[in-house]
Amino acid sequence: MERQSESVAEAKTLGAEEGGAQWFAMRDLTRSNAKMPAYQMLKEKDIRFFTPMVWKLCLVNGRRVRREVPYLHDLIFVYDTRETLDEIVAQVRTFQYRFLRHTYREPMTVRGQEMERFIRAVESVESPRYYLPEEITPDMRSRRVRIFGGSLDGCEGSLVTTRGSKVKRLLVEIPSLLAASVEVRPEYIQLI
Repeated sequence: MERQSESVAEAKTLGAEEGGAQWFAMRDLTRSNAKMPAYQMLKEKDIRFFTPMVWKLCLVNGRRVRREVPYLHDLIFVYDTRETLDEIVAQVRTFQYRFLRHTYREPMTVRGQEMERFIRAVESVESPRYYLPEEITPDMRSRRVRIFGGSLDGCEGSLVTTRGSKVKRLLVEIPSLLAASVEVRPEYIQLI
């Protein structure tokens, strides 16, 4: 746990040194059935964002409809400058920063490399599996691997295997926020 909080604090410092745009972890406090959730608002404003999406069956007018919805409704990553986001946060009450623990109002940021790696991994497969930090066991982090070839070339993470399954999955993390496992072909895996 201590390693994760150091990594997040380190990421905040690195992002601030660059000046300009960086990845902020934000909160969307709208209800799950809101007409204008934060990710749609950001899409309309042409601001780059990422929110992990999953397919779910929803009831619409008495019919079951398959919809793509956020995995965690209140988690959204936004790539922009602090000044731009401050203006939006001041205007929209349901859109807020996520703050680091044990600090006074320091927003959480994610390193650009980590975020790009996570986005690339999640978008490379049709159905990634997401995990919250408390769902990840030490066994899931035991075998570090690097991927050579394919759409995930150069990606590093932990190899997750399920008993009885021939499918290999790569666990890619955003420290202390979220993790995703994506399917990987065995010939691309190299142990570190």
